[in-house]
Amino acid sequence: MTAFFVSIIVYLIIDIYGFYGVLHLFEKRRPRIIASIIYIVMSLLVFYSFAIVKEGIDSVTLLRYSKFNWAIGWIITAFVSQTVFAAGLLFQDVFRWILGGFRWLKSKKQEIVEFEEEMVFVPSRRKFVTSMAMMAAAIPFTSLLYGISKGKYKFQLKRVPLAFENLPKSFDGLKIIQISDIHAGSLDSPEDVMQAVNMINEQNPDIILFTGDLVNSNKDEVDPYIDIFAQLKAKHGVYATLGNHDYYGLHYIDESEHEAYWKDFYNKYERLNFKLLNNTCEKIYAGDESFNLIGVENWGASKWFPKMGDLDMAMKTCDDSDFNLLMSHDPTHWEQKVKDYHKNVDLTLSGHTHGMQMGINIPGIKWSPAKFRYKHWMGLYEENGKYLYVNPGFGFLGFPGRVGIWPEITMFELSSLA
Repeated sequence: MTAFFVSIIVYLIIDIYGFYGVLHLFEKRRPRIIASIIYIVMSLLVFYSFAIVKEGIDSVTLLRYSKFNWAIGWIITAFVSQTVFAAGLLFQDVFRWILGGFRWLKSKKQEIVEFEEEMVFVPSRRKFVTSMAMMAAAIPFTSLLYGISKGKYKFQLKRVPLAFENLPKSFDGLKIIQISDIHAGSLDSPEDVMQAVNMINEQNPDIILFTGDLVNSNKDEVDPYIDIFAQLKAKHGVYATLGNHDYYGLHYIDESEHEAYWKDFYNKYERLNFKLLNNTCEKIYAGDESFNLIGVENWGASKWFPKMGDLDMAMKTCDDSDFNLLMSHDPTHWEQKVKDYHKNVDLTLSGHTHGMQMGINIPGIKWSPAKFRYKHWMGLYEENGKYLYVNPGFGFLGFPGRVGIWPEITMFELSSLA
């Protein structure tokens, strides 16, 4: 909570600094008054948003709603934009004061004892530079607002064709839909979620795979969306595995209640028609042929994330000659445990990173701050004929929006080279 109040103080300082920067752009009284009123109203909205966020934090769980999402989104948007504007002002002010210092020293060196009263050592701010700083701040301001209002539900269908020599002929043309990181506690629009479900069903998938993080921190967060996700349809069914956030509800209850908590949580998966694979393998049949669908519980390299995944247990009935498809929430599991595993894993599907929900993803350019934390952060990776795909996620967490890294529905179209 200390960090929360420190952030308020820091924002207040930046906000006041920016206020005087804005006033510098207007010389006439009427425009200055109008600009002041607009600025103050926007600032009051930010501090009102801080109050809403505090109320949400005090509620213990990470269950969100539209008002909370807009509040935290407005804070982040204002904070980033004001920081950019303040940085531009500071750059100019530091230069002004350095120049003023040189002028003052020069006056002393030349032993100027008397000078006119209007002589000023520190030059005034230049409106052009201040205007450029404001224009720079407008870029994150508009981008983040778009991400909050539209981007978070701007679902993209990504087609990924892959071919495998050991995929049985009966599965040639297999259509697999992957979604990941629903984070139901953050969702605030059943209508938009329903549109995504319809988009998935329109692809007529053979199988749907969900790779973890159904909720933020409490099993009950998914309740308003059970009837919606239960409408997902696929020939071979819908399968799921657990992500790190699916364990966090245990932190708020006594250990004696854990068993009952999981029983109720697993019941929600049944109501969703999601078959949960916890360190186990399911054979998917087409006639007499089959492939292995493997699901492990969460395993993350970070010390903060649960390491419940047991690849040995999950693959004890799998052979190297089989086509093995693994669902594992955290892509660090692939790097540290899966790719060099003694049994072959042809394709691993992960999520977890969200692509940091911000970045650039256009043909020829793929960048996000996520790359500084995760070696495999979004898209398709391959090493020695073994594939990993990292889905950037269906929902959102923290920042209630997406900018550039849109929510993704991935459709794999598998070909058999057998």
